[in-house]
Amino acid sequence: MSAPGPGPQSGGPARAEPVELSFLDPDGRRCHTWARFGSDAGPSARGLPRTRNALLNERVRCVQVRIADPGAPGAAEAARAALDTEAAAALRLHHALGSPGAARPFPAVIGYELDVAEPFVLYRPPRGRTTEKLHGLPSTHLRIIERDLVDAVGLLAELGLVHHGITPATVRWDGSEIQLWGLDAVTHTGRPRAPRGPAPYAPPEVRGGIGRSDPRDALWSAAQVMYRLVTGRAGDPDRAPADLADHRSLAHTMGPSFAPRASDRPAPAALLGLLAPDRAPAATRLAGDGLTAHRAAFDRALALKRSAGAAPPGGAVGHGVGGPEPEQATDAAPGEVLCPYCLELIRFDPAALYTPDAVQELQPYDLGAQRSPRLLADELRGAFQLCQGNAGVPPHHIPVPYLTNGRPLTVAMIGQSNTGKSHLLTQMIAEIADDRLKPYGVSWQSVNPEQHASFLNNRVVPLRDGRVLAHTAGLGHSESARFVESLLITDARGRIRPLAFFDLAGEDLLRTDALLRFLLGIDALVFVVDPTLAMPLAQLDDIRTALGQHVNRDGDPAFATALDRIPRTGPYLTVPSAVVVAKADLLRSEPPVDRWLSEPGHTPLSRRRIHEESRDVYALLERHAGKAWLRPFDTALHCTLHVASATGGRQEDSRYPRGVRAQRVLEPLLSLLAMHGIVELADGGPGEEVDG
Repeated sequence: MSAPGPGPQSGGPARAEPVELSFLDPDGRRCHTWARFGSDAGPSARGLPRTRNALLNERVRCVQVRIADPGAPGAAEAARAALDTEAAAALRLHHALGSPGAARPFPAVIGYELDVAEPFVLYRPPRGRTTEKLHGLPSTHLRIIERDLVDAVGLLAELGLVHHGITPATVRWDGSEIQLWGLDAVTHTGRPRAPRGPAPYAPPEVRGGIGRSDPRDALWSAAQVMYRLVTGRAGDPDRAPADLADHRSLAHTMGPSFAPRASDRPAPAALLGLLAPDRAPAATRLAGDGLTAHRAAFDRALALKRSAGAAPPGGAVGHGVGGPEPEQATDAAPGEVLCPYCLELIRFDPAALYTPDAVQELQPYDLGAQRSPRLLADELRGAFQLCQGNAGVPPHHIPVPYLTNGRPLTVAMIGQSNTGKSHLLTQMIAEIADDRLKPYGVSWQSVNPEQHASFLNNRVVPLRDGRVLAHTAGLGHSESARFVESLLITDARGRIRPLAFFDLAGEDLLRTDALLRFLLGIDALVFVVDPTLAMPLAQLDDIRTALGQHVNRDGDPAFATALDRIPRTGPYLTVPSAVVVAKADLLRSEPPVDRWLSEPGHTPLSRRRIHEESRDVYALLERHAGKAWLRPFDTALHCTLHVASATGGRQEDSRYPRGVRAQRVLEPLLSLLAMHGIVELADGGPGEEVDG
């Protein structure tokens, strides 16, 4: 846990030689200055946040909390995640409470820089002394500390946050006000509790990692801090102190907060009403995130879709959400599937089979030459069937398992060049290969083992090794689109379906010739939004400058081309779709991205959570990007919205120097699989559904 500065002179000037320092201010503007740094204080273990005093431009005193010498990859990832949490909480409080003077219960953030070798957050110097060094305070002071601690807990609760690090070391007192530090221990309400914190200040449920985070967790911690201030000793780690009744004022106000279970403690707002009945509710003292009106716009758009045939409130996710199966499924006779390339119906033909030879040239395959059923099945897994094509598409070959395992499901990645489509798709498939669909009852197998191995070796392995993938090559005018990877997925009911992915170069997605004809038979669409192109946020200016990019208020032209190419039978497109704000690590301190991107990996997906994320992302895009970037949602009857990061950080010199960390890359695909009835998602809450 980060501690504010070395000793009582925290924030004092350091006399080291000045160095250049660059960082973003709380509004995302780039600042350049000179800084002098003192020596480190706090934990010296590798990977833990360290603090040191700093002097900016020879006049501004501050404290820097930073990650230095992160150590092993696992420790580095945990350390960076902790600092990301701290920065997001500090910025959220800054914007919600207004000016630094209004943010008195919390550290006042000056700036931050998270995408460097030693990421850091800068704060104004802490006030007062930590309460671990205080005892024997007058009762008037104790009542103020008690009131302000509960108020701080209530302010965080109103923002959907819980502080799991309230201890005498993180609570400071300057004689008139408290200041609550340790923001790296802040989490979101409703997250699974992670075991953390020292006894007795961390409540039993938090120390044990039991249940989900609750704002009342922090009331236990506040009560324990108050008990130490009153008595000079630590309380009972599992229940109310045995002598609590001897301290009548504390027992009257904080007694219920010593309940071992959060559900038995009062709400922070109710307790503040007892301690400070004249203080305005927390909600009236906080600025909103600016998205309320835009969330209401999402609700209205969803209501229009429901009136047009989307699943009614409470309807099941699956076919009820995804709509009827695409029309070509009803045209196919038993055993026939739609060729994903030429869109002609094709069935398994033993006389048209080919297998690759030693140099990967396809040679005719005699089905009757193999007498062993086991070996025959294995050889057919690597075989291809010739499809004669049509006037627009020359003859081509289809993997045999694609033709013999039920109706295929084809997915197209849509977005202009450099939006991160290929990195996102690569991590999606890597997650499938890691069995991340298993909790949803879905298993997988490659359609063609050799092609799958090639995909892993050429895309997954390099990316996970920290290398930037090459741009997807464009196709010539005589070439046709091909899927880049295909898998056989088996759902919880034992149904097998091929799952194939198309990933074309951005320039090819702008073509209006026969190349995009494959979209006429596509089953699902993933629209990839690059925030640097969509959102004029100040914190993205550096990246735009480096890449020579500009914000495009007219949206992604590849979206328009694809949406205009696919036929529709009514006011909405019925192909299930997902909009993904990719490279979301660039926005990881921006609400509501901070909420979703910081979720623990592989948090179970539910219809309620998809609905809430879609609502948040719609609001984010409508506010910052404009309606043009929401055209896929407005066009598709069934469309969800997501945030994801394929890499977790920025590239430098064609590498990701701090490693690669995929975040929420599988959620868009899970949503599409749910719309097609392949996975079943829990409701996640009464009367809530995802059908948008």
